Order: sequence, then C-alpha cells, then structure tokens
Amino acid sequence: MSVLKNPCFFIPVLLFWTNQYLEKVKQVFIPFLFSYLDDLLAMPVVLGITLQVYRWIHPRRENFLFTSIQVGVGLVYFGILFEGLLPIWSATYTRDLWDLLCYLLGAIWFYYFINTPKR
Repeated sequence: MSVLKNPCFFIPVLLFWTNQYLEKVKQVFIPFLFSYLDDLLAMPVVLGITLQVYRWIHPRRENFLFTSIQVGVGLVYFGILFEGLLPIWSATYTRDLWDLLCYLLGAIWFYYFINTPKR
C-alpha cells in the first residue's frame, strides 16, 4: 500500500495540520496538545514522507521498508537535534524529556503501522 493511502499515515498528517492551523491561524492553544501532539506525530509524518519518497525512487518500490536500525537512527537524530542542540542555540526551543517519549511512541507507530510492505 502506498504510504500516502495508509490511514495510519494520513490521519497523523491531518491531526498535525489541524493542530498547526488551530495554533497559528486561530490562536487556539490547548496546553497538553500544544506541548506534545506535534512531537508525537513528528516521526510518523517525517518518516512516512521519507519512506514514500524512497518507494518512488528505489528499485524495490512498494516493497521497500526501513529497518529498525534506520528508524532508530531517525529517532536518535530527532532527539539530539530537537532536545539537545536547538535548545542550546535558541531560546525558542525548550528541552523536555517527555518529547523524547513522544518521538519514541511515534517511531513505534511508524514502524508497525506505516512501514509495511505492499499487500
């Protein structure tokens, strides 16, 4: 199944965009969602888009999958960048260890529900 047609991918994308619309356009801030929803959805959205691009260009096409190591590298990259480096470089970002848990849960969601072979 195409990543773009997988409900386990496009529902997180819709939730992400809805949350961004509410925050940026309507100025609606629901504290818990404002703090953690984007972090929870980041890995399924980013890895899902990346997987789809790979499936367009890789010879295995719809049967291309990321290994658990590749997903883990993405998880570590996000953790280091967003919870380690960006808070040092900019006061806009805040280090929050709960965000790491959200990234982990999102990566697990991606690995088991989006990173699936053609059926």
